[in-house]
Amino acid sequence: MAEIHLTQAEADALLAMEKHRVDDQAWNYGGLAGSVAIPLISADRREHFLLDICRGRINLQKGTYQNRARQAVILARLDFGGAPHRNPDGEEIPGPHLHLYREGYGDRWASPPPADRFAPGADAWETLQEFMRFCNISRPPTLQRGLFA
Repeated sequence: MAEIHLTQAEADALLAMEKHRVDDQAWNYGGLAGSVAIPLISADRREHFLLDICRGRINLQKGTYQNRARQAVILARLDFGGAPHRNPDGEEIPGPHLHLYREGYGDRWASPPPADRFAPGADAWETLQEFMRFCNISRPPTLQRGLFA
């Protein structure tokens, strides 16, 4: 699959765009492990997005929340409970860390999540709620919180 390149302005506009669930399907959150890609749509229904939720198989405190546009472009990704990330300049960023699309680099740069948007020490469920607000998912998918969420 060919890599899709966006300008920084395009990526910023897509991240800021209001996003809605496409239907009322209930999605399981918090099973023992695994991942799910939940379809989203812009308010004007012209752009399609995906919300990826991935949970660790052994360490249930480890996971990734990701918002993609145009199937393959990662606009934002929050990694938590895992190893630090090394940026292209060699700087090591401890977890949790937030990757935002950067023109010419995709999602290869990370930084600490902004403290005014993500509560330090929040559990995985609350962090997901914060991530959806960060990505402007104003009508989030219906998530059924499981036993291990």
